[in-house]
Amino acid sequence: MDFGKLSDISRVDFTLPPDHPDTLNMLSRYKQDLLQKPKVYIGLPVWVNKPWIGEYYPAGMKEKESLLWYGKQFNTIELNSTHYHIPGPDTIDRWRHTVPQGFTFCPKFPQLISHEGPLVSSLDLTATFCEAIAGLEDKLGCSFLQLPPYFGPKQLPDLEKFVQYIPESVPLAVELRHPDWFVDNVASLELFEVLEKFRVGTVLTDVAGRRDVLHMRLTTPMAMVRFVGNGLHPTDYTRINDWVERIKVWLEAGLQELYFFVHEPDNITSPELATYLIEKLNKVCGLDVKPPKKYVQAVQGELF
Repeated sequence: MDFGKLSDISRVDFTLPPDHPDTLNMLSRYKQDLLQKPKVYIGLPVWVNKPWIGEYYPAGMKEKESLLWYGKQFNTIELNSTHYHIPGPDTIDRWRHTVPQGFTFCPKFPQLISHEGPLVSSLDLTATFCEAIAGLEDKLGCSFLQLPPYFGPKQLPDLEKFVQYIPESVPLAVELRHPDWFVDNVASLELFEVLEKFRVGTVLTDVAGRRDVLHMRLTTPMAMVRFVGNGLHPTDYTRINDWVERIKVWLEAGLQELYFFVHEPDNITSPELATYLIEKLNKVCGLDVKPPKKYVQAVQGELF
């Protein structure tokens, strides 16, 4: 993820902002459902990464088996490939049958929809995309619409018409990047009212160079966090600690579903930080999310 990346993070204030005043109020309406176990999904943005072979994947594994083994290690994936093309039925079926029960895909809306002109001009393509990912059936998690940096408050009517068009069978969250959403209180109020009205979630992106996008406003009892680390810098761990404490508050307030995606440069060390996150969440929040395991390769002669 290049958005908001910085080469020098020495002056960045990584403090996690306080919640938006309406977040806990919204969650409180779902507190009566706390008897239901929250669904917590932790994953990465890719399933193919050669350095993982022999460490998080078995040695000698063929690249085409990456999703199979990824699904044994994590319970969700940030599905970025759908941003560039809509998968066909055969691909969808293969993905769905490759991963185990309980795994979810979180598809990113195609750039032809999100980045090419008004959203409402792409409703036919949107219908095609929604029909395609609906084929994931019970393996479909929350899809997300990443809006470009030039999509600002003046385009809210376009977004409102668009989200009404998305079928209820396709859960949706929206990621915002235009700075005006975060400095214009009236615009943000109107935006969040629209999203809450149509049960559309928000994406919270934690990245060094754009601290403003951490608006900390949830509009549904689902949270989606895209976390961008800095090569396992010590701040990666302190930031994760802060997120765990915040998630604990949300879970106690009524959060029902969490998607948390860990990005690192080249994503080579993403599994390591995701493991840290899972172990912290399990300890602090009383969860039982299965952390990934490393494959220990036998050294020739060690049995003799």
